Amino acid sequence: MTQQATKIPDLRQARIGKRPVALPKGVTASLKDGVIDIKGPKGGSTRKLPPNVDVKIDGGNITVMPTIGGRDGARFQGLARALINAMVVGSSTGYTKTLELRGTGYRAEVRGQAVNLSLGFSHQILHPLPQGIKAEIPGDSKGTILILTGADKEKMGETAATIRGYRPPEPYGGKGVRYQGEKVREKAGKAGKAGK
Repeated sequence: MTQQATKIPDLRQARIGKRPVALPKGVTASLKDGVIDIKGPKGGSTRKLPPNVDVKIDGGNITVMPTIGGRDGARFQGLARALINAMVVGSSTGYTKTLELRGTGYRAEVRGQAVNLSLGFSHQILHPLPQGIKAEIPGDSKGTILILTGADKEKMGETAATIRGYRPPEPYGGKGVRYQGEKVREKAGKAGKAGK
């Protein structure tokens, strides 16, 4: 009876996942018990790493390797690399989201670590900002433009989406809160129908 050779798992790697993440000047990274901590001039963030990956910090580079074979290994590798890269970019240069408030009397006002929104309701909305997210209103915008900045891409996107969700842009008049550069598909409404 011949003894079967032990099968070595096929460690397929993600195309982007195998690229090391370079740490820019002033950004430091540390790894402990499956949690990565990245600090930089724009702030810091901590995250638990996805399963089935092995992360190494060597000099100024962070490399991610899958610990399981097949497609799943490549998927986890690509995910981990993308998350780490987002943390590094956020800590070194930061992220920015710009929201536009369109509508009569629609205004935003920064009050400490919260944003006060007037969006056509009978009451104003006081939205608290998460730690690490800053809000700014350009002086020439008269409160119609809100700029959010921070190191955490996920928190930033969530905050911007929540504020937009209070009054999403409507398809008839275009009133509401929208991302800068967002194209809203507008409908003609009853007036357009009458003109046919």
